[in-house]
Amino acid sequence: MGENAEAEETNTDAISNRQENVEDVSAFVGKGVEFKGTISYNGTVRIDGFLDGEIHTAGVLLVGEEAVITAKITAGTIMCKGKITGDVVAKEKVRLRAPAVVSGGIKTPMLSIEEGVLFNGTLEMTQGIREVSRDIPSHPGDTSDQAALKRVNG
Repeated sequence: MGENAEAEETNTDAISNRQENVEDVSAFVGKGVEFKGTISYNGTVRIDGFLDGEIHTAGVLLVGEEAVITAKITAGTIMCKGKITGDVVAKEKVRLRAPAVVSGGIKTPMLSIEEGVLFNGTLEMTQGIREVSRDIPSHPGDTSDQAALKRVNG
């Protein structure tokens, strides 16, 4: 039974990573670590400690459940389970998972918020990378509506 439980746990971790579409983590700020300053990087960074400053990346920012971040954040994708205080700009998406607490402005084309997340701030949804066509198709009902107006108006 011990082997099956271990295999099941490994499968659960693999599924979890695939679901979040997370690449290999290129840097890690561990639990209990305090960092002050600016972080600029490519790839994926996971933060589980304390960070005060700025974060700039076109990549992925993973904010762990124990993380406390006071920063201006600009990233491609942000997945947060911890605490963020400050303005957040994501070019692709922001995913807030319980028990996340976010205080500040969020600007992103896509936002996902789980039940149990606390969000206090402003939200601006941008068009982002995915341009959506806003063409209005002509409807056959338009001509019948016009005909009905002519009958009413004489």
